[in-house]
Amino acid sequence: MRILFVTATRVGDAIMSMGVLGRLLDENPGARVTVACGPGAAQLFTEVPGLERIISLKKQRYSRHWLGLWSQTVGSFWDVVIDLRNAPLTYLIPARRAHHVKRGRRDRIPEHRVKEIADAVGMAGTPPAPRIWVNDSHRAKAEELVPDGPPVIAFGPTANWAAKQWPAERFGELALRLTGDDGILPGGRIALVGNGNERDGVMPLIDSMPKGRFIDLVWDVDLLTVSACFERTALYIGNDSGIMHLAAATGIPTLGLFGPTPVAEYAPWGPHCDAISIEENYHDIFPDGYDHRGTESLMTALTVDQVDAAARALWTRTREDVN
Repeated sequence: MRILFVTATRVGDAIMSMGVLGRLLDENPGARVTVACGPGAAQLFTEVPGLERIISLKKQRYSRHWLGLWSQTVGSFWDVVIDLRNAPLTYLIPARRAHHVKRGRRDRIPEHRVKEIADAVGMAGTPPAPRIWVNDSHRAKAEELVPDGPPVIAFGPTANWAAKQWPAERFGELALRLTGDDGILPGGRIALVGNGNERDGVMPLIDSMPKGRFIDLVWDVDLLTVSACFERTALYIGNDSGIMHLAAATGIPTLGLFGPTPVAEYAPWGPHCDAISIEENYHDIFPDGYDHRGTESLMTALTVDQVDAAARALWTRTREDVN
């Protein structure tokens, strides 16, 4: 079987689609896969079983990137084409079975993106949870970055636009609470996770971390190595971001912090995941003249006490599930 899987540009959206790909591979052992996605998400798929090729879809004027995808795939016959971008030219790619996923109407009842994708491709029942494939080299690197020692709580203080970022100093206060004498992991280590290009914005937070208990992952670590680092982590707490979805897909307890994005559609997915949001409806918090490039945090209504309580509740629940 040959599968063409066309998925998202953004890392988080791509991760939320990976459960569908995983179920396809489970149901069709030995299938060969070509993945088409945005350049930023491409590294997520390098260890997919049966991978033949990754086609990086760098956006071009007049949507010429879709013409490029068509020209690279139209000469093959595909058993399954799944296009989560609903590009017109993929309708012209020959396939035995094809699913072209359209986003729902804006007036629909909000539905989680994982479920929306699964329903659209005919996977009835429980939606397949996102999954990540890593190899031994990623785990070996992760062992260097997160060596054996006291348990680790990882925090994701960044996001792709400032309005989604909970104030960095609150992450610092929360980290010290949760690893303090009265915390859920007394004496635990603290990891900060983010992209290298976000480092300048969180340097005061990095500098405030306790020496000897701090793991710095705010630099250009590849995403599969980050996933392997999460395998060595007890808990993740972070803003709505691709890193948050990566932690959830890795399977660790994950708490997502939400403000100007819909929690019902983008909360971390999994049995050991939860989300906390500001009380005000996300539609109502955008200021006049909102511009995602310049608007500061819209998450200030979320207090450290609220996130602390949510983290403790999630931790207690996941410990009960384990026991």
